[in-house]
Amino acid sequence: MTRKKLGHILAGSLIEGMVMRLDAQSSLEEVKTGKFVCIKGEQYDFFSLITDMELEVSNPDILLFPPTPDEALLSDTIKQRDTYAKIVLKPLLMLDRVRRRMPVKTIPAHFANVYEATAQDVAEIFGDESQDKRFFNIGAPLDMTTPVCIDLDRLIERSNGIFGKTGTGKTFITRLILAGLIKSEKAVNLIFDMHSEYGFQARQEGSGPTFVKGLKTLFPSKVAIFSLDPDSTRRRGCAPDHEVVLNYYDIRIEDVMTLQEELNLPPTALEAAYLIASKHKGDWLQVLLQQEGTIKEFADSIGAHPESVGALYRKLKRLEKLPFLRKGVGSNSSVDRMLEYLGRGINVVLEFGNQTSMLCYLLVANIISRRIHEAYVAKTEAFLATQKTADQPRHLMITIEEAHKFLNPTAARQTIFGIIAREMRKYYVSLLVVDQRPSGIDQEIISQIGTKLVAQLNDEKDIQAVLMGASNSSGLRSVLATLDTKKQALVMGHAMAMPVVIKTREYDEQFYKDMMGPGAEKVDATSIINELF
Repeated sequence: MTRKKLGHILAGSLIEGMVMRLDAQSSLEEVKTGKFVCIKGEQYDFFSLITDMELEVSNPDILLFPPTPDEALLSDTIKQRDTYAKIVLKPLLMLDRVRRRMPVKTIPAHFANVYEATAQDVAEIFGDESQDKRFFNIGAPLDMTTPVCIDLDRLIERSNGIFGKTGTGKTFITRLILAGLIKSEKAVNLIFDMHSEYGFQARQEGSGPTFVKGLKTLFPSKVAIFSLDPDSTRRRGCAPDHEVVLNYYDIRIEDVMTLQEELNLPPTALEAAYLIASKHKGDWLQVLLQQEGTIKEFADSIGAHPESVGALYRKLKRLEKLPFLRKGVGSNSSVDRMLEYLGRGINVVLEFGNQTSMLCYLLVANIISRRIHEAYVAKTEAFLATQKTADQPRHLMITIEEAHKFLNPTAARQTIFGIIAREMRKYYVSLLVVDQRPSGIDQEIISQIGTKLVAQLNDEKDIQAVLMGASNSSGLRSVLATLDTKKQALVMGHAMAMPVVIKTREYDEQFYKDMMGPGAEKVDATSIINELF
């Protein structure tokens, strides 16, 4: 196996990383931060990321009298002997001579040679989806075309996060991961699709009128579309599988807690809500909204302050404008239908259509996730009682965007998503959080996220949040700072053998064929246009 030599080790430490001198024959401008390299030690191969670069000279006087462009011979001589580049490498994984992977607990000796990683190295470390179906190709290392795979079995074991500022391709990375989970059937997914980007089709950002296929189009028998705004879905030339209708009876105080910031509810209003619920139980909201003109008498009847009840009434009156909310008592048939689909292994995409207000998104996501939480706890307890394989619940992954709205320090302690993030792994439920402001997520929650796919971030607080708990966070910080604005991500955590910077896999016709199988050889723009019109 031919390897391209880059240089040799000069110095370093286990904590700070190794320092390589770049060979004079190697082009410095071809070496980039985030590049994947291999240090050949006497007993181990140390796989590392380039985290920093620095120019050095053997004598500082050289910088006072640099060679002119006409002094080519002098310039070449200096390059060979007196000027060189120091490259900082951070070893993240080592393999022994029988190719067993292990954490880095030692360092290579002086003058150990450093090589570019090969395709065989990448396959050994990250797996090969052609050999094992638990691996899924998500991209390639910088300056390479060899697939980097994520371990789907380990991915579903914990909650995961996809982070990046607006416009960095978070949605495309999310769609990529979801497609892998759906194809492999490793987990069933519930996707809260706030902007209708995952179900049927979406516009490819920055590419003019170019559209990409959604999950329903790629997996028509494995994905069901539930829509809060079926008219919007139909205007896009698509038909939802089910129209979602919710009723007031299913809204609990915990659901309103998440809306406290959106509705500007004072704490006393929530106390009034608890007093109403203690008397009227599940009818509390419907009873409250019927009190127009009788707020004072109603407040006296439950022992609450009239101004608190009045504030609660005025703020929650906005809910009557939501077209999918109905008055009535009883179980929520739409959520029951979702649970039925999920139980059969059919993935659910909940489209919001034009109901894109944060009030609507927070309310609906909380109502549905709370019901799912209750159902999966019951399923898991039944499985533990019978210990029959047939009773074991399917792994469920819930995808939420704007995750900091659900998982900020206040909401995470009080709402269902905080409970799911902290406790639901043992009940076969995990989260896939998608967010542009990870610093807004509660530190306890983000520290428990198993695998992180991080696109470009600029805010220092956001970078600090995503690197929480990561070893060598200073080195990874410099890698994050140099990511391209699109199609690059730092992937690290439970489902990856080691952190690696990837150019994300293209979401194109070849990807469609890979996902849809041999029966879908013809995938062209015509089919996408037909979906639109």
